[in-house]
Amino acid sequence: MGNAALRDIAVIEEIPFDDIEGVVAVDAHNWLYRYLTTTVKWTDSDTYTTGDGTEVANLVGIVQGLPKFFENDVTPVMVFDGGPSELKDDEIESRREQRRSYEDQLETAREEGDAVAIAQLESRTQRLTQTIQETSRELLRLLDVPIVEAPAEGEAQAAHMVKRGDADYVGSEDYDALLFGSPLTLRQLTSKGDPELMDLEATLDHHELTLEQLIDAAILIGTDFNEGVSGIGPKTAIKAITEHGDLWSVLEARGAHIEYGDRVRQLFRDPNVTDDYEFDAAVDPDLEAAKSYVTDEWGVDADEVERGFERIEESVTQTGLDRWT
Repeated sequence: MGNAALRDIAVIEEIPFDDIEGVVAVDAHNWLYRYLTTTVKWTDSDTYTTGDGTEVANLVGIVQGLPKFFENDVTPVMVFDGGPSELKDDEIESRREQRRSYEDQLETAREEGDAVAIAQLESRTQRLTQTIQETSRELLRLLDVPIVEAPAEGEAQAAHMVKRGDADYVGSEDYDALLFGSPLTLRQLTSKGDPELMDLEATLDHHELTLEQLIDAAILIGTDFNEGVSGIGPKTAIKAITEHGDLWSVLEARGAHIEYGDRVRQLFRDPNVTDDYEFDAAVDPDLEAAKSYVTDEWGVDADEVERGFERIEESVTQTGLDRWT
């Protein structure tokens, strides 16, 4: 999810949704996971569990999450991750270990009948299963929400799309979007209230750094792809890069080493992205088919998604079909 310490470096400000327009290239896995965990935490599992025990809380999350875009006249393009870099193996294993720990705690909570702990831990043990991946794509297709398949990191592909002018913002909670060169990144899209705008140019100007130097500073702190240098936080990293110029000079001055530092640096500077995509930002959702898919085919409680579908329909009516088609 990116190193949260980057927040202390990035220039971020709250922005009214009314000031946002155009296309948002959304880091789909990031967005889906947040709605998935929220749905599981606050919703009775019976409403999104099929007769054979398959959980599709993602369908509830999508229906509840998309209206925020539509009501504000913004088109989301969902960018799905491809295969992760092998440099991320340690981070992935760390997340798996954390999930296993939560699963053990969940089992204990169930034995003790602790309802509050059960709800919290069930949300923390969620993962994007193959069923969730497939059903999410199909529901988005029925709602005519554009989908782009990234060859690797979704936020890197989203950043690439904004840089090409095919989207106006990246939508992600991941601070790594900044390092992948996203000019403008919207955060808190799954939260109540207005989102935050993370501005790359303003960040570079504020610290008087180039993007390459910002990447070097982040590597010193630590990213999803590498361990940072002990004792180096955001302020120290910026100061060190300003003084020495680049990553290698800082490491030499400190007598430090970052394993695969050159590969991590290259991953951010030249990420695996593609130009082989196309989408139509004019959206024409098939609401009846979408409702049937969610409630009839997958057995989700109709009451749980009724308001979400109503909001989508209302947004189409209020903004006019000419906006969508």
